[in-house]
Amino acid sequence: MDDTDLSHLRRAIALAGEAGAAGDPPFGSILVNAAGAILAEDRNTTVTDDDITAHPELKLARWAARHVPIADAQATTMYTSCRPCPMCANAIRRARIGRVVFALDTDQLDALKPPGFQNPDAADVRHVGPALLEEARRPVESFYR
Repeated sequence: MDDTDLSHLRRAIALAGEAGAAGDPPFGSILVNAAGAILAEDRNTTVTDDDITAHPELKLARWAARHVPIADAQATTMYTSCRPCPMCANAIRRARIGRVVFALDTDQLDALKPPGFQNPDAADVRHVGPALLEEARRPVESFYR
């Protein structure tokens, strides 16, 4: 990590502060191209937008998928105030963003939360399946042919 990384990371942290001041969870992110120019930035708006998916990393990954060609996306870096959650990490991979630099890791973030704080956990969701293989495979097979 160099001084440029630290500078961009500080901007992501400032966006986290803006999110917290607005009543949203304090997370912020920026997306930077290979030349170091900021392409887009965002902050968490899960409360103010009443949208559980309004994480800044997910919003920037969606933006990148729409606006940055794949070859260019692979040379981008996302700077984010905390390590992306699994939902965001998957979107980042699918958008082909090449690098993520984060400030707090998951354990550090959890240590800052109040005692007894619980994040939703995918383990709490009961999954049932697979089922109806023959019916379900038809649209998938026809798409990939």
